[in-house]
Amino acid sequence: MTPTTPLRVGLVGYGLAGSVFHAPLVSATAGLALDTVVTSDPARQAQAREAYPDVRIAASAQELWDRSPALDLVVIASPNRTHVPLATAALTAGIPVVVDKPLAATAAEAHELAALADRTGTFLSVFQNRRWDNDFLTLRRLLADGELGEVQRFESRFERWRPQLKGGWRESGAPEEVGGLLYDLGSHVVDQALVLFGPAVRVYAETDVRRPGAEADDDTFIALTHVNGVRSHLYVSATTAQLGPRFRVLGSRAGYVKYGLDPQEAALREGQRPVGDADATWGVEPEHLWGRLGSGESPLTGGGTPLPTVPGNYPAYYAAVANALRAGGPPPVGAHEAAQCLAVLEAARTSSREGITVDLSDRRTTLS
Repeated sequence: MTPTTPLRVGLVGYGLAGSVFHAPLVSATAGLALDTVVTSDPARQAQAREAYPDVRIAASAQELWDRSPALDLVVIASPNRTHVPLATAALTAGIPVVVDKPLAATAAEAHELAALADRTGTFLSVFQNRRWDNDFLTLRRLLADGELGEVQRFESRFERWRPQLKGGWRESGAPEEVGGLLYDLGSHVVDQALVLFGPAVRVYAETDVRRPGAEADDDTFIALTHVNGVRSHLYVSATTAQLGPRFRVLGSRAGYVKYGLDPQEAALREGQRPVGDADATWGVEPEHLWGRLGSGESPLTGGGTPLPTVPGNYPAYYAAVANALRAGGPPPVGAHEAAQCLAVLEAARTSSREGITVDLSDRRTTLS
């Protein structure tokens, strides 16, 4: 492989994650080339061929392991239950790997994968794309500039109105499927809270199954107390008839309130593609959707000042992956970070099941 030769990428799974997120972003990243798509579904095979005429199609991951010398990266975007065994196989074969969130079902499994990556000297990263959402990037800038003062409360909502079940493994109640919103959207909101405000010491959660016929949680609330005293209130739901603000961040000097989801997922679903990883038009949000910064009045009654939203930048994730693989740097999201998030999700599940607040202070080694 020369510095100008694209890194060859094998993609395992061509459902929502593979077709909407990973394949388009890999293809748009300078220095990466989508080489192989693994799916046993004939309809998805045809879909992949139509979208990427030059791609190889494989029916099983074993075909990737058999061609391991010909691949530079494997992306695992298959159902949650397969993440650990597939990542283990890739790392054992010495193939760098990106795994869609959640990396595993438990923090212990995540740490084991991290240890395997360390032993084999193999790159391992977790796709936490919401770190590159427009509102999250905007909030990080506000915090860095001290615009809010001392943050006291962080409210984050990832809410939807989906009263009808869609079916599939994501809504399965079988423990081995790792389904439900706690591990799906919860992986995003918890990860964001930990990146913004550091480790949590206490976790309280309420997980409910609201829709008729549902098996897995579809309406969940998580409360975190961080080491630094910030309190995070996190909501994920498929049963929210009236959506709340995506972010409501309250500080000693000012607050920031932002409605609406980052536009990148919708754009990708509609077939739009970033033109490279430095596309100045990608992820840009219209002015009427900007959040408001201020104090003393609701943004819905005109309070606060409209704040330009930093453009979302999902392409930055795979650009960082490509750079790390060539230069030997750290992954953009590491496995131990994923384990920190999973420790909180496990505590949330325990809290809801037992009706208690879980103290993580005696598990600090898990959260470090």
